[in-house]
Amino acid sequence: MKPVRALLALSVTAAVLGLSACSRDGGEDAAGTATAPEGETADQFIARVNDEMRAMYPEITSAQWLASTYINSDSQLIASKANERMLAQLNSWIEQARKFEGQEMSPQTARSIQLLKLGTSMPAPKDPAKLEELAKLATKMEGMYGAGTYCKGEGDDKQCRQLGELEDVLRHDRDYDDQLDAWRGWHTISVPMRQDYTRFVELVNDGAREMGYADAGEMWRSGYDMTPVEIAAETDRLWGQVKPLYEQLHCYTRTRLEAKYGADRGAVAGGMLPAHLMGNMWQQDWGNLWDILAPYRSAGNLDITGALESQWQQNFSTEMARHRGERNASDLVEMERAADLATARQMTERAEDFYTSLGMPKLPATYWDKTQFIKPRDRDVVCHASAWPMDMADDVRTKMCIKPNEEDFTTIYHELGHVYYYLLYKDQPPIFQAGAHDGFHEAIGDTIVLAMTPEYLHSIGLVGEPQQSEQALINAQMRMALAKVSFLPFGLMIDRWRWGVFDGTIKPEDYNKAWWDLKAKYQGVAPVTSRGEEFFDPGAKYHVPGNTPYTRYFLSHVLQFQFYKALCDASGHEGPLYECSFYGDKEAGEKFQAMLGKGASQPWQQTLKELTGGETMDASAVLEYFAPLQDWLKQQNEGKTCGWQASAAPAPAAPAAEGGDTAAEQEQPAKG
Repeated sequence: MKPVRALLALSVTAAVLGLSACSRDGGEDAAGTATAPEGETADQFIARVNDEMRAMYPEITSAQWLASTYINSDSQLIASKANERMLAQLNSWIEQARKFEGQEMSPQTARSIQLLKLGTSMPAPKDPAKLEELAKLATKMEGMYGAGTYCKGEGDDKQCRQLGELEDVLRHDRDYDDQLDAWRGWHTISVPMRQDYTRFVELVNDGAREMGYADAGEMWRSGYDMTPVEIAAETDRLWGQVKPLYEQLHCYTRTRLEAKYGADRGAVAGGMLPAHLMGNMWQQDWGNLWDILAPYRSAGNLDITGALESQWQQNFSTEMARHRGERNASDLVEMERAADLATARQMTERAEDFYTSLGMPKLPATYWDKTQFIKPRDRDVVCHASAWPMDMADDVRTKMCIKPNEEDFTTIYHELGHVYYYLLYKDQPPIFQAGAHDGFHEAIGDTIVLAMTPEYLHSIGLVGEPQQSEQALINAQMRMALAKVSFLPFGLMIDRWRWGVFDGTIKPEDYNKAWWDLKAKYQGVAPVTSRGEEFFDPGAKYHVPGNTPYTRYFLSHVLQFQFYKALCDASGHEGPLYECSFYGDKEAGEKFQAMLGKGASQPWQQTLKELTGGETMDASAVLEYFAPLQDWLKQQNEGKTCGWQASAAPAPAAPAAEGGDTAAEQEQPAKG
């Protein structure tokens, strides 16, 4: 699955963290932030903020881009200081907005002021020293994640691997102990973050309280045109709709893992799934277990990874042919790199083709010049996939370390969903350059992924001609469910953990216990040995040190099916929902573009209604799509004891670094 599913979307509401500026019409305060001119109206205030934001935006995105693609103390200092200046400016804007409370103003201005107040996931304290400390911690933790390295052995035998290499072990290696070593190894990189994260929570809570919220979690839940209580209840309701489907998939998966590894290794006490055997570092996408979980071996070829690896081999052969004659080891490495880049670009061009087939514009030339397609050889970078609007205009980019596999292929389609959102709402005022809510932003590309039917994949040469049989249908549904259904509880539990951390019901001394308690409750997964408080496993997931709210991903996995159904209807599709691909349909594309162009300019309920006809998020389209698979899973699981006991704790483990040292455990350069 996509490294995050997501990934990070730098909308205005997320990226307003950085930037610096001074007002042309007003002045500057002692901190150098823009101040309001005398006699300014609310409408004039918002117009000024939009102008200042647009002018300042490229500075913060450039600083953040450098900090993510050239990880060192210098780039971290630049990003930290840019963040610090903008956090101060954002606080200044919010303070200036207070004088308009209770005054009459246009609905658009009132909405703009509300969104401005919610314009960051990292509310900063007003105290300059605390603000500086917060900016340093945020940049430092993200850098630690990006540079995280697991090493074992000594001297000439020392072997060091970063996330991509460790993920490859979980993706391809079915040796139980090798997978356990890779999983444990990555989870050592976050141990040094615990103290920094604890302090980070204190600081963002200070900032949230100064803005009138009980804590940072309540502030996050306030960004949905609903009350914080209502959105929490809404996520519970949606989870209740899809939980029975997940439980059936969980039961089937456990049976297959036990058949592969034995009953004593294929499951953890209480019937939970072993964390390190799920093919994904965080158990959020089970697609890499296709070799174990495929329902029918001979019912159609859905080996997308194999096809992409063949494409890479062809590119490598082309490079070999271009460089005939004597070659040394360095030449071969360069040819492999050239094949890596060529394949990554081809995969991206294929994803772009889907969007342009709907009538959307081609990506700007600067996208191809400035995007990070593959992992550089000469420096540490954050490989976590993300999409970047650099200037609120046409400079859009993605940042990935693409490999030729299905997981990364679909991730590209996902990230380009963000990019096309940026391009289509770029004419909105900066404050409205965001998703209708953050779940919308994450759902755009995944709506396209749902339309990647076997017929579509065959048309682009990645799979053989689809078979028309019940077995082929179940295979296709399983392929999609291993990405979509497996993710749902994971999408819910991360912010359940953070909400508890922010409101104090989860204490720092219980961070790791609470993390695994929630993973057991929602996902039914567990480590094979206990993970005590000497670890900080939440920090091994990018969105925790990166401070990216995660409820958006859960909501997106509901919304994308609603969007998909609406676009299938617009295309005139008849027949089962799962057979629909609207590739090339301009009517569906026109409707999609109309929604994207609205950005955050109106409540999401209105935007949803304009596309789907309804104002409520609803998972019924998920159940409609997967109806054949759910019936099949029930048949497969008949007579088995399904479900799990979340209270069943694994046996204690020896408190150690688990086989190696990490680069992240060494002294880190200070940011700022």
